[in-house]
Formats: sequence, structure tokens, C-alpha cells
Amino acid sequence: MQDFYQIDNLDKDILHALMRNARTPYAELAKRFDVSAGTIHVRVEKMKAAGIITGTKVEIDPKKLGYDVCCFIGVNLKHARDYPATIAQLTQFEEVLEAYYTTGNYSIFIKVMTRSIEHLQDVLINKIQAIEAIQSTETLISLQAPIQRTVMP
Repeated sequence: MQDFYQIDNLDKDILHALMRNARTPYAELAKRFDVSAGTIHVRVEKMKAAGIITGTKVEIDPKKLGYDVCCFIGVNLKHARDYPATIAQLTQFEEVLEAYYTTGNYSIFIKVMTRSIEHLQDVLINKIQAIEAIQSTETLISLQAPIQRTVMP
């Protein structure tokens, strides 16, 4: 049995267009791809049902909101069994944007955005390192993010 939905070139074209601008009207896409708006609607709904399209989102510029420091923190746990509870605690901190359960040097790798180095220090000391299950952390401050993209169909 196939684990994924087989998309064709029209589906790819639709996805590329919607990834550039999710608010593009179906009628505009239909005209661009020389099909009916109904065809676009049916294709989008099928891709939603297959779980390929999982939603739409608004992208914001964190710097415009005063978040100037992006960093990645490698987290070492005292015990692997502490993972679920630690993730539950990290979820409570608005500065933690992403978390990954990893192999290698860290148990968990998280992406954090703060307003300043002082704010980062506060988050590290009073939030992240205050979690009892965390043995140690290593912080890597991002200087740039020259590549930011998602998987292309």
C-alpha cells in the first residue's frame, strides 16, 4: 500500500503557487494553469484530505516585533524518560519556537527567539535551565538565516 498521495504536475504547480501566496484566488490559479476554478478547488481539497496541505499561516518578521536574537539550544536530559515532561514544560515558554528529539550530542534541540542577549540569559537561567530534568545545555547564537524554505513538491 502506498504511504503517500501521488501528485501530478498540476498539483505541483498549484502547491508552488499557494506556497508563494496562499491567498491567491482559485480563479486566478485556474486562468494561470488553463483549467477551471472547480478543478483547482477539487485538487486543493484532495490534497487537504491527503494531508499534503495542512493549513495556511501568516508569516511575520520577528525583528519587527523586537525579537533580535535567534539561537539554538542543545539540551541534555538526566534521563531519557524525562523527555515527555520536559517537552511539556518547554511548550509553556513562548520564546521556544521549535523542538526536536534528536540523536547525537543532545537529547533535544530547540530554536529560541528573544528580544536581547539579556532576555536570552533570563530565559536560559529562569526557564530552560530551571527544568529539573535538564542536565546541561549548549547555546548557539544564529548570526544569519540565509536559507529558509520548506520541502518543495
